[in-house]
Amino acid sequence: MGLSFEKALGVHPAALKLRAERTKIIASNIANGSTPGYQARDIDFRASLQQAMPGAATAGTVIPGSLSAGSPDLLYRLPTRASQDGNTVVLGTEQAEFSQNTIDFQTSLRFLNMKFKGLQAAITGNV
Repeated sequence: MGLSFEKALGVHPAALKLRAERTKIIASNIANGSTPGYQARDIDFRASLQQAMPGAATAGTVIPGSLSAGSPDLLYRLPTRASQDGNTVVLGTEQAEFSQNTIDFQTSLRFLNMKFKGLQAAITGNV
């Protein structure tokens, strides 16, 4: 009986990749907070995670409008207030999303570390 890392590690490797990608997107929003006409972007994390899971029907294919092959679909964030220059970035919203995404990244990383420690204990017999 072989060890399947995909089964053993669960959703966490894919979640880490998506969280890292989302960090870049939100950081770009924050960096362009004063760029006239800039449209804030984000991803639907849940839908992107289902798509990124191993064995998903669309995994590894090029998605129209995405950053690259296998990247999540970028969506426009709905603005909470109108701006005269057409920029839809709300700094407070972006900072809150960035902070929450960082916490979620750290949580997935912690779960992944626990999985590796459990696998190591099982392999060495220190259960």
